[in-house]
Amino acid sequence: MMKFPTHGRASVRLARIVLAAACGFSAACVGIKTPGERDSRERVQKVLSKYRPADAAPSLPALRSGGSPETFVRHAIYKHPQVEAAYYEWLASVEKITRERSLPDPRLTFQADLTQIIMALMPGLMMDFPGPGKLRAAANAATAESGMKYFQFETAVLQVAYSFKKAWYELRLVDERIRVNQEMVTLLQDLEKLAQSRTEVGKGTLQDLLRTQIEKERLQTELTNLRDSRQWFAIQFKAALGLGAGDPTPPLPRALQSSPLSTSGDRILATALARNPRLKAMEADVRRAEAAITQAQRTRIPDFALGVMADVKASPVMVRPLGGMTLPIWRDKIAAEIAGARHLEGASKARLSNERLTLTVEVAMKSYQYRESTRLLALLQNSLLPKAKQSLDVARSGYSTGGTDFINLIDAQRTLLEFRLAEVEARIKRELALADLSLQVMGVPPPGAPFLDPSRR
Repeated sequence: MMKFPTHGRASVRLARIVLAAACGFSAACVGIKTPGERDSRERVQKVLSKYRPADAAPSLPALRSGGSPETFVRHAIYKHPQVEAAYYEWLASVEKITRERSLPDPRLTFQADLTQIIMALMPGLMMDFPGPGKLRAAANAATAESGMKYFQFETAVLQVAYSFKKAWYELRLVDERIRVNQEMVTLLQDLEKLAQSRTEVGKGTLQDLLRTQIEKERLQTELTNLRDSRQWFAIQFKAALGLGAGDPTPPLPRALQSSPLSTSGDRILATALARNPRLKAMEADVRRAEAAITQAQRTRIPDFALGVMADVKASPVMVRPLGGMTLPIWRDKIAAEIAGARHLEGASKARLSNERLTLTVEVAMKSYQYRESTRLLALLQNSLLPKAKQSLDVARSGYSTGGTDFINLIDAQRTLLEFRLAEVEARIKRELALADLSLQVMGVPPPGAPFLDPSRR
């Protein structure tokens, strides 16, 4: 152990402090958290406890045929890599706040005077101190960026939930088309038998029989194409659940009971402007740009370095205090940084305004699509389909008795087919518009995402 003389006690004490600090670098040092950092980490813990408890995906219930749609949505959200990637990007942005508000690492220095022997041996410690307000400005910018990443995480959750519903509805649409076309093929087979029996007794013509066979073969080809396309839609449905090629093909959930959209367009727009996560991410980007301006303005302030060195060869030990500061003399560089930050602020505000305009258009368009499909669905179910069925029955009965020619019978069959397919498409289009409005426009958290707080705004 090094011994110091009893005189020069102040110098000795300072030297011991330097050496103790140098030896204590392996001990953990913790900085002071900013309010924004504390809030961000509290939000992380709330989400982590439900989305990734113990930093692992929670166990999910098995997907069963006819199971709850909410179970499938939850599975998609927790399993899909798009959500997971956005989640970890958000966590990384929270860690960046700590880095930005922390002081630079201290530096150990060493200096020696050498001739034929070591004349002086001076270990030391240097510490850099950014100018006043610089660390806080950097932390504020990182905090705003973290808020933007959180809302991008929310956007990913809502997008995955919508993508699942879209893939599910499209698969249901294909299944419904297959079912309708199969029923119409069966109907045409009955009409073919009727035409053949009338031809055999001389009451019908060969042309009637050929028309029936042509229509049946056309529908059978359409049916084959639909069954072939179902494989692609099934793979899309599987991918929407976050399942890979090696995972088993999932079953389908039970049909979702649609809830009517009773909210007015103005109310939907107000909710969208208050909750939409894309909009919230851009608002956070504006705050980040504003913090970046403050950060750029702080470049006018010099940074400081303070330290101390101790000559342990001298007796008594000589202590050498050190100090330094940067000289921010390049005014054009500083002006460019400030101007650049202001330009980025203008760009972020313009993007925010554009997103508000886009959101207004989306609300109007999706609301119209919902109303249009609802009206069409009501028309088909309450009027057109019953009349088309009645028309086909009348035409079939008339053809059997010779009161109606075969062309009217085929037209009635085609009309019924068109209306039944239109009814299926209107139902799916209505559900998609409703899901799009709820998830991607209004930003309402789906039931399968309990880690998104509905009152978080």
